[in-house]
Amino acid sequence: METSSNQYQRGLELAEAGRHEEAVTCIEEHLRTAPEDAQALNDAGAILHCLGRSDEAVNHFVRARGLQSNSPEIIWNLAEAYLALGRAEEAMRLFDDMERMGILSADLLNRTANVFLNQGNKGDAIEMLLSSIAIAPNQEVLAPMVEVIRSKRPKVAFFCGLKGDVKFLTDIFEFAKSRFPVQFFEGQHVNEMYELMKWGDICWFEWCTDAVVEASKLEKVSKNIVRLHRFEAYHNWPSQVRWENIDTLVTVGNSFVKDALLRRVPDIENRTQLVTIPNGVNLDRFKFAERAPGKNIACVGYLNMRKNPMFLLQCMQKLRYMDTEYKLFFGGTSQNPMLEQYVRHMVEVLELQDSVFFDGWQVDVSSWLRDKHYIVSASIGESQGMGILEGMACGLKPVIHNFPGADQIFPSEFLFNISEEFCEQILSDKYEPQKYRGFIEEHYPLKNQLSKINNIFTQLEHEIDSQQNTQVTYTGRLTTLPPEILENINVVNF
Repeated sequence: METSSNQYQRGLELAEAGRHEEAVTCIEEHLRTAPEDAQALNDAGAILHCLGRSDEAVNHFVRARGLQSNSPEIIWNLAEAYLALGRAEEAMRLFDDMERMGILSADLLNRTANVFLNQGNKGDAIEMLLSSIAIAPNQEVLAPMVEVIRSKRPKVAFFCGLKGDVKFLTDIFEFAKSRFPVQFFEGQHVNEMYELMKWGDICWFEWCTDAVVEASKLEKVSKNIVRLHRFEAYHNWPSQVRWENIDTLVTVGNSFVKDALLRRVPDIENRTQLVTIPNGVNLDRFKFAERAPGKNIACVGYLNMRKNPMFLLQCMQKLRYMDTEYKLFFGGTSQNPMLEQYVRHMVEVLELQDSVFFDGWQVDVSSWLRDKHYIVSASIGESQGMGILEGMACGLKPVIHNFPGADQIFPSEFLFNISEEFCEQILSDKYEPQKYRGFIEEHYPLKNQLSKINNIFTQLEHEIDSQQNTQVTYTGRLTTLPPEILENINVVNF
């Protein structure tokens, strides 16, 4: 062992003297007897990289990382070696870890973008530059470069029905706008819709309703994506769509929604690509606040039959027998006058006037939730239940009626079947706001949703480029970043 250590030390001294070939030989001799010496593997890799033998360096860094996965030095060197070999995708896969370690730099992102551009990969190049701008916003030279790349990518048109609800599309539209030329359909007629479809290379249809039925019957002029939420699967629209003219169908929720869709269109998976992408919560918009247990209960969303407020009132009536201080707040408007009449009537006859309140539609849900402690739902069906997820992101304890597929979205500990179980969960001493927030951060952050949607866009982009059979040729302005950005970082200073 002493001889091996001497070889290693001798190798480091030779490297310092600039005698890299001899240095590698010495350290490799040491590694024959100490193959799990992560630092020696890293040093050998660094010297090999200096010698231009980056493929061998990668092998050493990968072995070293397997032994010391949390070493910033090793992961940085591995990224540099990947870039030297033009393996930008593999380098990019390291960046999440590097960001967590605090070592991801704008310089590294810019050089990775440069490799992607030289390979004709516009999608990943623009992701690297946008990430670089986020880290270092004052890089004025990058903004026009992003704009040039964006202008050369497919045009994306967004449709939200002829009179659709845009609330689920806002984050997706904003994400796409920074990466592609985009337009949003604001017309009222099918012929107007078709004109925008002819403008777009990719068309995104939010909600699988009558607009999609009409669009699918038109001559195909674009790559078409349809996103189905929940209620559409229980109607006749999907059975009327010409799915051969739809390239990708995105479903949002649980398997019960998919089962309902397959009952309508049993052969749909043979006619189009079917992808499930859960909705994500914008964690910047729904900020976490640590809170002690309290007695304010929130229910967010429209008041309709599906939301089952009748059952929730029964639960509150039971809870009131145990503790009269608990209060239920509805944040949403009624969609059914008869239901609203019934619910308000039951509040009176059950003597819940001091326990149940109707706060109306909430533009800023996050602010409305600040003084609440529980987020509840008695719904009979959801694709996910965004109101519940957003409440959890703020730190509220979820208490959820066990609708079909609820156990595919939420941990079973948050589900209830009968009013007695509702009361047990509300009255339980178990209250863990950090845990509720952590569940959303792990399973349903917006960035995960947008990343998967971006993968669909880039997949279709590759297909469009292939069909056009053209090779994009960039000017020097695009293929070469400014010298001050491309200045190399020395991996080692031997």
